[in-house]
Amino acid sequence: MNRTFFIVGGDLRFAALADVLAENNRVFAVGFDRTAIMSDKVQTSDSVFSLHERADCIVLPLPASADGITVSTPFSGRNISLESLTHIIKENGILFGGMISPKVREMFESRNIAVFDYAQREEFAVMNAVATAEGAVQAAMEELASTLSGRKILILGAGRIAKVLIDVLSGFHTDITVAARKCSDLAWAEVYGCRSVHINDMDDVLDGFEVIFNTVPAVILDENRLKRIDRNCLVIDLASKPGGVDLETAGMLGVRALWLLSLPGRVAPVTSGKVIADTIRNILSERSEGNDRS
Repeated sequence: MNRTFFIVGGDLRFAALADVLAENNRVFAVGFDRTAIMSDKVQTSDSVFSLHERADCIVLPLPASADGITVSTPFSGRNISLESLTHIIKENGILFGGMISPKVREMFESRNIAVFDYAQREEFAVMNAVATAEGAVQAAMEELASTLSGRKILILGAGRIAKVLIDVLSGFHTDITVAARKCSDLAWAEVYGCRSVHINDMDDVLDGFEVIFNTVPAVILDENRLKRIDRNCLVIDLASKPGGVDLETAGMLGVRALWLLSLPGRVAPVTSGKVIADTIRNILSERSEGNDRS
């Protein structure tokens, strides 16, 4: 089914997403004032109000909004209000976005617009973890200016990103330890060929690592633990806000710590854009199948 999509705001992932969706749909992109290469199939506009038709679907970035009022538009100097989008989408239209707040969801659902958060989908989360893990390893190699082979590495957490990190880092013949809370996670770490330690018991071994990757969105590496880390150790925090590292204290102690947010959009925007596009198409397909059965 051919639809009209408005891609509103976002980074280079959404320029790539626009290209993918334009293969079988009419696509308009708004909020890309700075150079963002798109195919000729994508029509760009300076303002949502200059579009002379209404959208079947609107796609917002990840996160959709930082303040709950305007769209995240890192490639534009202009603000686009979320409220304005309610006037350019068809009745019974569909809004897609990442990390959509309850306030924003209510704004659209109260107008009979279906809202889907693609960041909550498992297929998106898994493929996003791949780009995050690969970007983290790239950043580590650039920061260390050396190979990873043989290095002692600690991974905090055992979720999707941690699992992909184990897979990627194992190819570099690194010595990996996983710190987690659940006994089941510790068991899986050992199945993957890693050492394991409970997070509550890791303090006495922290000084033995050369690189630490954190994936836990809670301050795990506080002042007490940062003091135990070797000053030559590189700490890379991949967790969403509030992060897992006390960065201010790390700086005062001379610990090299990087907080790398939104890595997929920085290191693999084309692949990441396709992942979001595929997730949106999956949602639309499932919705269509559901309507056919009803």
